[in-house]
Amino acid sequence: MAIQEPTSAPTSAPASAPAPAPVERASVIENGRYNFRAAAVVGFIVGVVDIFIAARFLGKLFGASSQSAFINFIYQVSAPVVAPFTGIFGNSGSSTNTFETASLVAIVVYAVIGWGLVVLIRIVTAPHGTKPASA
Repeated sequence: MAIQEPTSAPTSAPASAPAPAPVERASVIENGRYNFRAAAVVGFIVGVVDIFIAARFLGKLFGASSQSAFINFIYQVSAPVVAPFTGIFGNSGSSTNTFETASLVAIVVYAVIGWGLVVLIRIVTAPHGTKPASA
């Protein structure tokens, strides 16, 4: 019994078989392309509003004088956005130092609204058939 040695010459396909067609590869996972600028603008606006409200909260907490032009400006700018939340909880503290809970509620509510708008922008502007990009 003789052992056959494997041949090192490659075997080729028969001449009558057609050459396989080139395969076009399709991407299974597509990066979600959403309107980044719109999401950034919403995030920026919510950030600025939250900073003004936080400055108001700290000014009231530490008893900053409203005679100061800067503090008066912060109070005037933030008053309209805090007004809907006034009266939800009682304010505590002395007459000069006030723990203004309306400001804290406003910060949380506007942050959640901003987050919801950013997610909505990602969903609406994402290409069809893709999931929105996660944060």
